[in-house]
Amino acid sequence: MRARHSFAVALLLTSLALAGCGASDGKSASGERAAAAPEAAKGGAPGGAADAAFGAAGPKAGGPGARQPVPATHVIRTADLAVEVKDATRALAEARTAVEGAGGHVADESTERVGPARVESTLVLRVPQEQYASVLARLSGAGKLLSRKADAKDVTDQVVDVESRVATQRASVARVRALMDRASKLSDVVTLEGELSRRQAELESLLARQASLKDRTTMATITLRLSEPEKPEQPVDEGGPGFLDALSGGWDALVSTARWVAVVVAAVFPFGAALAVLYAVWRWLLRPLRARRAAAGSGSSSAQAPGRD
Repeated sequence: MRARHSFAVALLLTSLALAGCGASDGKSASGERAAAAPEAAKGGAPGGAADAAFGAAGPKAGGPGARQPVPATHVIRTADLAVEVKDATRALAEARTAVEGAGGHVADESTERVGPARVESTLVLRVPQEQYASVLARLSGAGKLLSRKADAKDVTDQVVDVESRVATQRASVARVRALMDRASKLSDVVTLEGELSRRQAELESLLARQASLKDRTTMATITLRLSEPEKPEQPVDEGGPGFLDALSGGWDALVSTARWVAVVVAAVFPFGAALAVLYAVWRWLLRPLRARRAAAGSGSSSAQAPGRD
């Protein structure tokens, strides 16, 4: 049992040492490839003709002395545009059509009304790198260009480094899995599981960074701000009122007076209706009743008068 335990520990230490060597080798290889890229890009530097001659008369591709291919360049492109247009809503629709026609999409959009008759819009557009220049030129010509800022950041070194580290980390995870398959002691399994979890988390972090770099180097980002020109203020007429102004003012006064009269009539109407009901009761009920009582009283008085004589 001790021999098995010692063998497992030795395998673990060997795998950790190999992982460190692999990581250092990957970093050194990525550094060499990144250093070779600028040298290859110098077309006008001394020795360029000799390099061309070597390529023409040198060893064939794939031969023992063949040069390694230069890694592709990875660039993050961003731009910021401010354009003044006559109709922001129409320009917004045209910008969306142009981006979608180029294979891109609108990542974010914000529109707000500034003042009584002005609209401003801000768009964040994602377009493929191949269509970046044409879309940028089209958007810049949509109206009056107020400002333009473009930026290109070379991240080739980062892409190559992340790719190398991902490959090394995957190999490290595979080695730990192999050790777990051969481990027979519970303590060794627990130790290897902790090491596997740590390396798997590092691998997932590297994969997320790799995906982010791929997205930013594949799709360019353009921030477009559309605004409408300010409307000129209407001049104020400092002269006196004319005939039409007086007629309009009189009509407004008449309408206001009629409105207030209607309001007063509506407010007095319930009181008038109650008084009318009371008058009708007095006129057709109480008044005839009093008249009949008065007539009956006068008749009885006249009938009693001869009896006294």
